[in-house]
Amino acid sequence: MNNVQIKSVAVYHPDNSVGNDYYLERLKAKGADITNLLAVLGRDKRYIIDNEQENSLTMAVNAAQSALNKAGLSGEDIDMIVYSSQTPEYLFPTNAIMVHNQIGGKASAICLDSNASCAGMVVAVEQASVYMSANPAVKRALIIGSDHVSPITDESEAVYFSAFGDAAAAVILERVEGAANAGLIDSAYYTCSEPINASLYPPKGLSNIYKQSIEKLKIVTNPFDTDMASKVAAEMIPDLLERNNVPLERVSAFCFSQFAVMYVNVLQEKLGLEKEKCIYIGDEFGYTGTSSPFIALHKAVESGQVKRGDDVIFWTVGTGWQNIVMLYRY
Repeated sequence: MNNVQIKSVAVYHPDNSVGNDYYLERLKAKGADITNLLAVLGRDKRYIIDNEQENSLTMAVNAAQSALNKAGLSGEDIDMIVYSSQTPEYLFPTNAIMVHNQIGGKASAICLDSNASCAGMVVAVEQASVYMSANPAVKRALIIGSDHVSPITDESEAVYFSAFGDAAAAVILERVEGAANAGLIDSAYYTCSEPINASLYPPKGLSNIYKQSIEKLKIVTNPFDTDMASKVAAEMIPDLLERNNVPLERVSAFCFSQFAVMYVNVLQEKLGLEKEKCIYIGDEFGYTGTSSPFIALHKAVESGQVKRGDDVIFWTVGTGWQNIVMLYRY
């Protein structure tokens, strides 16, 4: 497990960047002022698909190809493809097989889709790392996170309508012989299923999508304690580091959920973290769901903040809800 490392990380986003003014004006027409909401979320811009050609799958393929190019690899070099999304373009066949087709994957490659809501890509990387440690036939895995949420939100749910952006991230995991203490060090989960109806899509389930009006096919949210996730994370992170004898100061970057800058700031304050170590990309990308912690990692790697051998903490939460904290040595 500790010799499976991230070989490359890549990001794709559509060209269309939408500023806050668009959302302020749309909600003002509905009688709502979301100025404070955007400040809490930490939004400035977000990338939104504005054409008929792009979707979660096309973004995933672009991110995957970029990750392959960065690593100097082709589809033939990949033994496993995992596609994480809560807005998959297809229910069948798997989107992972679609990616396999587009990158020219080999016949022996394992292909599967996964969904752990917004926690999905972190969960997928963790699970793939564990699987690779147990299966020597899998030398390289391509993990992709891609959400296209913008079409399924509207003004009636102001938070989701203004928070999300469309983007994808991809990482290539590679087994490196002799690279002791690289890759996944440890992880921890915390699942509380009481707010199971906090965010629902489709709101009445797939069996009813043809029985409802178009308006009722958008995301529906119900009130819940949004602060609970960061409170839990503030306990999970020190516990995970302590049981692995990793001092907090040794962590080079904290790639948290990018849902709201408020939660990044809360964790920074509660844990006494250096501000520059708490990577934030939500002001440019918006909240990209499953991929958001890895878009943060991409920024840290590209800037040189995270180098080989550096420790990185990932934390995110999926609706329903499920927290995951992962300690990874880059």
